Amino acid sequence: MRTGTRDARLEIRLLSAGNARGYVNGIKGRTPSPRRLPAVLTRGHLVSVAAKRAIDIVLAAAGLALLTPLLACIAVMIRLDSAGPALYPQRRVGRGGAAFTMWKFRSMYNGSNQSIHLQAADDWFDERPNGQRYKASADPRVTRVGRHLRRSSLDELPQLWNVLIGEMSLVGPRPVIEYERCRFESWHFEREAVRPGITGLWQVTGRDRLSARQMLELDVRYVREWSLWLDFKVLVRTLPAVLRELRTMPVAQDRAEIIPSTRPQVH
Repeated sequence: MRTGTRDARLEIRLLSAGNARGYVNGIKGRTPSPRRLPAVLTRGHLVSVAAKRAIDIVLAAAGLALLTPLLACIAVMIRLDSAGPALYPQRRVGRGGAAFTMWKFRSMYNGSNQSIHLQAADDWFDERPNGQRYKASADPRVTRVGRHLRRSSLDELPQLWNVLIGEMSLVGPRPVIEYERCRFESWHFEREAVRPGITGLWQVTGRDRLSARQMLELDVRYVREWSLWLDFKVLVRTLPAVLRELRTMPVAQDRAEIIPSTRPQVH
């Protein structure tokens, strides 16, 4: 891994649905090959890693403090919209392959069946998109409030706590679920050399328009070409990427809007 602005050679673009896949296809033939991470880290690299962690702590703490009214409002809306807790804990794989509990705002009906997500994960790794995306636009498990939280990425805000306690970073590879990790090839595990992030190259490049392999290629390139400058560029592009998604993502009719609030829980 290298530091310095000149080492941040990743080309980051905000892509439309039409050209997201074309960008990643453009790096085909340059797929990262298996290799070991350097055994000895330079002093400059250690300083940069320490600075990254300090930035994570300061920004996560400030974000939690400043966003407390918004977080409380979202929690109340979730509780009023459907039965169940406002927060949803999910086991994810972090740095070094260690499992941790990642927190999100609950966007699905409490006790929803996970078979749909398992099938979606298979389609994602086998490159079978649902139209131009790998995530279904209409999921019967998603609540009315959850639909808007997902489109705006507000359901990810509780992960600021994960950042504060050192399980995640503001910028890094997307934290995967254990059954997704079972599909990794050997060189994919290099992404676990760093903390997973709330945002990253996947989020600002194509999100669910990219296959699992394309995302993993970006993750490994991020690890190999990481710098504080690269993190800064990703952070700056995150909000425009979210706003772009809000403008381009079709608003599918949410089945939760036509089903009474007395809907029985799905088990």
